[in-house]
Amino acid sequence: MHDEIVGALYEEASRIASRAVWQEGAERKLRWDQWLDKVLTSRIWGFPAMALLFGAVFWVTITGANVPSSLLGDLLMGTVYGWLHQGANALHAPEWLSGFLIDGVYLAMAWVVSVMLPPMAIFFPVFTLLEDLGYLPRVAFNLDRAFKGAGAHGKQALSMMMGFGCNAAGVVSTRIIDSPRERLIAILTNNFSICNGRWPTLILMATIFVAATMPPAFASAVAAATVVGIAALGVIFTLLTSKLLSKTLLKGESSVFTLELPPYRPPRVLQTLYTSLIDRTLLVLWRAVVMAAPAGAVIWLISNVSVAGNSIAHWMVSGLEPLGVWVGLNGVILVAYIVAIPANEIIIPTILMLTLNLAKSSLASQGVMLELEESDIKGVLTGLGGWTALTGINLMLFSLLHNPCSTTLLTIFKETGSKKWTLISALLPLVIGFAVCFLTASVARLLGWA
Repeated sequence: MHDEIVGALYEEASRIASRAVWQEGAERKLRWDQWLDKVLTSRIWGFPAMALLFGAVFWVTITGANVPSSLLGDLLMGTVYGWLHQGANALHAPEWLSGFLIDGVYLAMAWVVSVMLPPMAIFFPVFTLLEDLGYLPRVAFNLDRAFKGAGAHGKQALSMMMGFGCNAAGVVSTRIIDSPRERLIAILTNNFSICNGRWPTLILMATIFVAATMPPAFASAVAAATVVGIAALGVIFTLLTSKLLSKTLLKGESSVFTLELPPYRPPRVLQTLYTSLIDRTLLVLWRAVVMAAPAGAVIWLISNVSVAGNSIAHWMVSGLEPLGVWVGLNGVILVAYIVAIPANEIIIPTILMLTLNLAKSSLASQGVMLELEESDIKGVLTGLGGWTALTGINLMLFSLLHNPCSTTLLTIFKETGSKKWTLISALLPLVIGFAVCFLTASVARLLGWA
């Protein structure tokens, strides 16, 4: 028995040595995982490989979510919406009550569910599978130098990537960062990762204002490249803002951490699906739905309650129009972002509703968020709303840089326990967003493009 144990030990030691030790002059044979690491962590190929992989993840998320989002939308905003109104009529409910509850509260929640659930149900499992596979630590390895140069932690790359699914989940994922200072930097800058609630706005604007200027054969590619460019711009703003914070409010040295690259391993699919769908997707979705309900109520109220002969929405848009035009947006956009702060998913429906209502269009229904075809949307925005290409481009920039949604703000407060940092997390991107939009509009006007 003793001889067998010793023999097994020597055999295992020999096997490990043959894999780990290379003798000079001998032909060096790399294992498949070593070859893979030479590519994925290479200074030359690491970043292109990372861009291609995450580009594929985003493409799968956006494309794969289209059909289920459409089906959910038809079910919740078509069938169920009709049933609710039929039930309200059968109960002889007052028109204002059914409007408030169904056209306001319910419709906002339905929009959030139909837009958020499918992409999150795809993105979070795929992201977790990459984590299980062992790739995400290699992403942190690749981006460590960039974040260290910005005075932040290399692990911020992982929370930033998680933010592309949902910023609230991205904020929670900053728990992997041990340094309180660097964790705060990661929390305050996670908003620059485009969450799934903002993708529809970006895709729509890129399609009708940028891609429409190109030949039809290249339109889809141009729209996709535009959205990817905005996402890349978000990464740049993450690094720049991290650097700014590390030199001002959150001064300090970047902490040193040892990153051990784990071996590649088969992902635990069933466990991943459970963790992603239950612990992440449904939790974040529930928070968003809870936040969307009051937003829907407010949207209905400002559209239906009149003061001095005009709706509250009319007065809000009129009051904010000068500021909106000054920064290359308009009053409708600013009002939409104010009342729809609980959920980015309802920005476009709110903009369309306000535009149609203020123009007294026959398509309008007071306080009811509606869905139009892409060609009709462009006609409404440019014809009734007076939008230009500058408005569409600045909306994409503002969508990237504006304040976090209320779900994310609530998460930030829970994670930091600080009203101060929650307020800063709301105001910092908002100031940057207005500044960037103003500069863009100023340059466009100076060059005669607007």
